[in-house]
Amino acid sequence: MKKIRVLFVCTHNSARSQMAEAFLNALGGGRFEAESAGLEPGKLNPLAVEVMKEIGFDLTKNKTDSVFDFYKEGRRYNHIIYVCEKETEDKCPIFAGLGEAHSWPFPDPQKLKGSHDEKLEETRKIRDKIKSKVEGWIKELN
Repeated sequence: MKKIRVLFVCTHNSARSQMAEAFLNALGGGRFEAESAGLEPGKLNPLAVEVMKEIGFDLTKNKTDSVFDFYKEGRRYNHIIYVCEKETEDKCPIFAGLGEAHSWPFPDPQKLKGSHDEKLEETRKIRDKIKSKVEGWIKELN
């Protein structure tokens, strides 16, 4: 069976898209091949790494990738899912042969305010919302 190729896109490929990629690859029953990339790749968000580790996902070896590099390589996807704000989504390249584009905006952990513990708690909420959205989408496609 041919895998469903999915690209998750966010601003820096540092948190939201990394979490979504990990969840889809782990929970998709082998039906999906998920990747993630950002408009301006940065460094992995330590809060995202920490909250994913809490539930058994190790992102420490992940690197951040550029959506423009993937585009130039001619990669093709059945679905591109934007997990960033609409303004960021509008700056992304249009991939040839794209099946469907989806907009799943989640708050950016990079922009959270407060103490470390407060930011960690908010990042957990974002993580759980992303996981729930991925699980619901998998069910929709069945």
